[in-house]
Amino acid sequence: MTAALLYTLGVLVFVVAILVSIGLHELGHMIPAKKFGGKVTQYFIGFGPTVWSKQVGETEYGVKAIPLGGYVKIVGMLPPAAAELADEVTYDAEGRQVTRVRKSNTGMFTQLISDARAAEWELVGPGDADRLFYKMPSWKKVVVMAGGPSVNLLIAFGIFAAVFATWGNAADQSATTTIEEVQACVVPAEESGRVCTDEEIRDQPTPAFEAGIEAGDRIVSFNGVEAEDWEQVQQLIRDNEDRRADIVIERDGELMTIVTETTVTPRFLSEDADEPEPVGFLGVRPESYATTGGPLYTLEQMGGMTVDVVKALGTLPMKVFDVGQAIFGLEERDPAGPVSIVGGGRLAGETAAHEEIQVDEKVISLLMLIAGFNFFIGMFNFVPLLPLDGGHIASALWEALRRGLARLRGRPDPGYVDAAKLLPVAYVVASAMLVMGVVLIVGDLVVPVHLDGS
Repeated sequence: MTAALLYTLGVLVFVVAILVSIGLHELGHMIPAKKFGGKVTQYFIGFGPTVWSKQVGETEYGVKAIPLGGYVKIVGMLPPAAAELADEVTYDAEGRQVTRVRKSNTGMFTQLISDARAAEWELVGPGDADRLFYKMPSWKKVVVMAGGPSVNLLIAFGIFAAVFATWGNAADQSATTTIEEVQACVVPAEESGRVCTDEEIRDQPTPAFEAGIEAGDRIVSFNGVEAEDWEQVQQLIRDNEDRRADIVIERDGELMTIVTETTVTPRFLSEDADEPEPVGFLGVRPESYATTGGPLYTLEQMGGMTVDVVKALGTLPMKVFDVGQAIFGLEERDPAGPVSIVGGGRLAGETAAHEEIQVDEKVISLLMLIAGFNFFIGMFNFVPLLPLDGGHIASALWEALRRGLARLRGRPDPGYVDAAKLLPVAYVVASAMLVMGVVLIVGDLVVPVHLDGS
């Protein structure tokens, strides 16, 4: 296939996978809602104008033009207005319940809440009184609203588990005591990995290069200490400072002893270290391989990912602001920053079309990209703010807590939590999400992030 065809194929695979994920997310809401007796009138993938739809029973299933999400319409999400705010509740000519709100409801947010409540009750018929979402027990509300993002997390778990069990986790490398590379010269820690000049090799060779250690040699012992793993050998080298080192290696099945002296040079002792520290240095890089593991290993890794995502969500507005700056050329775009589904599709296309990436590596990269998007979507939807699923979950949990405390204290039932009162927050959050989404999409079109990190 040509590079252009492979690029297009990669984009299509990613887009279809995300649309399927969205559809399964919405099924995660709809199935338990119907199971609990709720009334679901719509199930749509996408937003905007309807491209296709079909009525099956009381539910309309369809696809809309803008594939940036989806929704299910569960009737009765908002309770009726409090008695003091309503003149009456009546049924129209078609049998739909109508709440008439007093004209004294002035103010932008008050009117918005009133309009939303009225629109919600247009779908309520005379026989729906026991099928309304707000009347469900709190635990059922939690199950319905958590069902969507939980599906995304399950998709991510399934992909991660399959990849980690077979291919391994490329982000979690395990090093061996076999040497993959001998560094020819000592270079500053900030320049680690660059090619040495002939002059540097002559004037400042590494102890390993000067002693004749070769790629493929396996370190058997260091100063009489048997080598168990690379972390132990690395620490022995660092602690040796600039002293003599007797190193037993295995080369082509034979043992041999190499005598040299390690040197002291500043090195970064961890990936997140701010400054290098002077330690013993030999000048070798070990062979490494992606760590493999089963379901428990996958859960452990996803636990670490959860921490990373929570941190990323905290800095997301600033990261998006930086993308906005990059759009106008005020700064370079961060290659490790957030991307939209457009950026994800571009990365999928570049992965599929890359000539130097093997087919199996392309498949794994695409799977990990799809899993990563699902994991983020799932975590993001658990944020306890309306209109996200987490906002509804938080409301249901608060309702359960409030009613439980009332029972313990022998007080009257405080009733349902009125999510409509939180709609101003939902509008603000939705507006912020819309703005951030548009900025990321524009950024992915104007200053895209490429596979090579540029």
